[in-house]
Amino acid sequence: MSAVYDKVAELLSDKFGVPSDEISPEATFEDLDLDSLDLVEFALAAEEEMGVRISDEEAEQLKTLQDTVTLLESKGAKVGGS
Repeated sequence: MSAVYDKVAELLSDKFGVPSDEISPEATFEDLDLDSLDLVEFALAAEEEMGVRISDEEAEQLKTLQDTVTLLESKGAKVGGS
């Protein structure tokens, strides 16, 4: 897995209480019991942690964790102070 994936998994676990054994690239936000408010908060946390901007339109298109990782990587997300 990539550093961005690891950071997304860490955010979901630490900030949203998602059990780590439920986190996988194929998992949808619905699978993880995240509602629309959680998704907004998640997007804001990801933006802050990784130095990227996710538009509302982009956020609406995200269905799986892999979708999210792909988007963040395409935007040059920074992980670990790099």
